[in-house]
Amino acid sequence: MIKFSIRGENIEVTEALRSYVEDKVAKIEKYFHADQELNAKVNLKVYRDKRSKVEVTIPLGSITLRAEDISQDMYGSIDLVVDKIERQIRRNKTKIEKKNRQKVSTSQLFTEELVEQVEEEVKVVRTKQVDLKPMDLEEAILQLELLGHDFFIYTDAKDSTTNVIYKREDGDLGLLEVKS
Repeated sequence: MIKFSIRGENIEVTEALRSYVEDKVAKIEKYFHADQELNAKVNLKVYRDKRSKVEVTIPLGSITLRAEDISQDMYGSIDLVVDKIERQIRRNKTKIEKKNRQKVSTSQLFTEELVEQVEEEVKVVRTKQVDLKPMDLEEAILQLELLGHDFFIYTDAKDSTTNVIYKREDGDLGLLEVKS
């Protein structure tokens, strides 16, 4: 059974919209045991330019399923997000079985409904060496923009930690700081 937490930003979550989200996200229940309780956090947002963003997060202990989609059609975005979540479930089941790294066994987490096994072997196709030069955040942002990359690794001049600045899908920047 799935417990839903549906929140709207710049949009009223009508009963029709709530029902549509619950019906679509409930499709993933077939991948889990009937007695397993799931919590789905759904965030619906409408931007000024009328684009709609749908985010779905489902924590499963050691795994968190998360997907988002932005488009002009809220209902289409909901459909696409559910498809993305289903692909993640198939990928994660295979990885868990293959590597057996997780504390939760797949027999406890997933049902045998997953017929399709996605075998994705990840391989490193290129290696680069990076000189981490001490700089402040503003200089790192400038370097990121000058290089035209999606991320930039640097050493913070103030505390000598290694940080990563990256471009987010919404066009803003994110900063990963090392915790000590």
